[in-house]
Amino acid sequence: MSRFIVSMVILLCLPALSLAESNNEDKSQKAVESLERPLYSPFVERYVLDELKQLRTDQAQTKHELIQQIVDREHRSVDRGVAYATDTVTYFFYLIAAATSVLVLVGWTSIRDIKERVHTLADEEISKLINEYEKRLEIIESQLQQKTVHIEENREEIELTQELQSLWLRAQQDPSPANKITIYDDILKLRYDDSEALTYKADAVLELQEPQWAANLCHQAIKIDPENSHAFYLLACAHTAMEQFDEALRFLAEAINRRDSYQEAIPYDPALEALVNNEIFKELNTLLNASQRISSDQISDNNAV
Repeated sequence: MSRFIVSMVILLCLPALSLAESNNEDKSQKAVESLERPLYSPFVERYVLDELKQLRTDQAQTKHELIQQIVDREHRSVDRGVAYATDTVTYFFYLIAAATSVLVLVGWTSIRDIKERVHTLADEEISKLINEYEKRLEIIESQLQQKTVHIEENREEIELTQELQSLWLRAQQDPSPANKITIYDDILKLRYDDSEALTYKADAVLELQEPQWAANLCHQAIKIDPENSHAFYLLACAHTAMEQFDEALRFLAEAINRRDSYQEAIPYDPALEALVNNEIFKELNTLLNASQRISSDQISDNNAV
């Protein structure tokens, strides 16, 4: 490093030396021109000239050697840099190759275990998702089945309702009591607990002068619907036809308690004419008042409870 610095100093000094030399030459030339006679003898001049030539030759040789040394040093620096870069890249690839070899030799089992573990976890998650969606599909399928059943039930109910409506229309349009009884039997086959059909059947039976049969039908209707006022009214008519005026009056009071409009129709109903003309009919108001008191007491007891 010190040699390099010295060489650089010499190179920097060369221009100054050249300038000083040129100045010295100018001064010498002026001094020579100003001489009136030769300063030295030819022999001495030849010696001086030879020395100057040799000095210049040595100086040029030194300059050439110095430049050559500098160039050689630069070449060696570049070579060292290229060699360093090449070695670095080579060592880096050697390191990668060594690490890869270590992973291949030592970590193959670990990598295989990791792969198997990943596959296992993936299978577990997929199984969970499959089970969850299977449960959801089962729930959806169950809901669809229930809806299908409901739709089918509604469809059957609609068909039944339509058929019942058609039978009721036929019963209203048919003037024959016997045909009406047949139609009401068809209605009861479709809906056995239809108290209204039983009541209208009892009405048709009364028209056929079958009061006992009509009374049985009315009792069946009352079992199904205890508030069926029309059934109580027909029971009063049936018992009147059988001349059981006490029972007729009691059932008539029950009917009027459930619907007041029957009280206005009683005098004009031929089926109740015998009851109206009987002396026992005068007790109707007493029965009505007693029934109303009993109903009030029951309502009070229910409110107290």
